[in-house]
Amino acid sequence: MRKMKIVADSSADVLELQNIPFASAPLKIITTEGEFTDDSSLDVEQMVRFFDSYKGRSQTACPSPADWLTAFDDADDVFCVTITSKLSGSYNSACVAKQMFESENKGKRVYIIDSLSAGPELKLIIEKLEEYIEKGLSYEDICLRIQAYTQKTALVFALQSLKNMAANGRVSPTVARIAGLLNIRIVGRASDHGELEPLNKCRGEAKSLSTLLMRMKEYGLSKGKVRITHCMNESAALKLKNMIRAELPKVDVQISKCRGLCSFYAEKGGLMIGCEKF
Repeated sequence: MRKMKIVADSSADVLELQNIPFASAPLKIITTEGEFTDDSSLDVEQMVRFFDSYKGRSQTACPSPADWLTAFDDADDVFCVTITSKLSGSYNSACVAKQMFESENKGKRVYIIDSLSAGPELKLIIEKLEEYIEKGLSYEDICLRIQAYTQKTALVFALQSLKNMAANGRVSPTVARIAGLLNIRIVGRASDHGELEPLNKCRGEAKSLSTLLMRMKEYGLSKGKVRITHCMNESAALKLKNMIRAELPKVDVQISKCRGLCSFYAEKGGLMIGCEKF
């Protein structure tokens, strides 16, 4: 019996699975005053509070090939899920590790999935992989099915702050400052090419939540799964969950907290939502 394993970088906000072997390869958030490793020991709320007052530059670092090799460990067949290659070198690093792993371990295989996304959309992909493995599907069948499934998932998000995005060079400081002063929430999505794409500027929480629901419905959401992650904003996550259930009672909605990397980008108050498309 070949040992199958799911591996993801820490942008998936998943640390363990109940029934299938799993490992997380941590990303890092680096500042002029130190760095944060996005693993199980990270105090996420403490990190968020640090960035509330930090005014310097910051950047993120992907897992090294050695980190990925440690995550692959002794598995025979590995299914590896990475953050979008448009935001990070994590996918490329995983590809290097795959070549090393397969060349040093004859007969072992690694299938890498560039999620073209982050956070809860990766969680949906991981849940589907878990389902396929538990059903006893072959490695080849799982590879075909999971690639098709990634075309049926989406990510939308609402951000209260763009401070870290500006410090990381991903948006202009002027745009970030205006959004903060005017109580603007930026609602956006992960594009088909894996870029984080702003769609709407919403004044206040209620408008941003209704816009998020509208965007999900545009994807044809009427059943299936929604996975909401939040950065220290459980109340808004619960409001959105209740809105979805009121309009779409067949949808399976679950809420969890962002870990380090997603908290860095979403920032305090941010919401990230993975949903299935129909």
